[in-house]
Amino acid sequence: MMGGLLPSGSTVCADPALGFPGMFDKVEQLRKQLPNVHVLNQVTNKANSEAHFRLTGPEIWKDTAGKVDVFVAGSGTGGTVSGVGKYLKMQKPGVKIICVEPAESPVISGGAPGKHKIQGVGPGFLPEVLDTSVIDETVTVSTEEAMANARRLAREEGLLVGISSGANLAACLKLPWLKVASRQENKGKMIVTVFPSGGERYINSDLFADVREECIAMTF
Repeated sequence: MMGGLLPSGSTVCADPALGFPGMFDKVEQLRKQLPNVHVLNQVTNKANSEAHFRLTGPEIWKDTAGKVDVFVAGSGTGGTVSGVGKYLKMQKPGVKIICVEPAESPVISGGAPGKHKIQGVGPGFLPEVLDTSVIDETVTVSTEEAMANARRLAREEGLLVGISSGANLAACLKLPWLKVASRQENKGKMIVTVFPSGGERYINSDLFADVREECIAMTF
């Protein structure tokens, strides 16, 4: 993302140590200082979840022919899990909506905020957009689990995805439905998730550190 902004002369204000709260504090500071500024603010803007209610939810419903039984998604702003969850439950009240958050910062589960490396989820607070009424269960995934499953998707499926995508897969694999999949009543259950993050943004991160080291050691 920065690779596209910096060449255009943009100034990027970034301090990962401050996390989501620090980012929004900085945005609010700039909004007050600069003229003609409009902040879309994903965590309070209802258009966020509405877009997923009107587009992502119907897409999943159509592509699965209404056979989706479980939907799994991480929560950053809360837009995806809230919008899709609302739509799917309107179509099929028995569908289960599973929310994914970092084990190191299990705020939705009632725990304390903490530092983690699953970018895009687990902001450390409950966003206004997040509709917890549609969530049936919250699954926590550690940074280590998320990274391991993101690497697995690249290695086994040829999908270059980011850490939050790995977290969603890890949550699917931890779901109790899969642990008891051999039971007759659970035969044929369809679990759907999303991979919201692309891996190209993480080439220089810890996610692909082993690959970088391997490439550096190559001789021709």
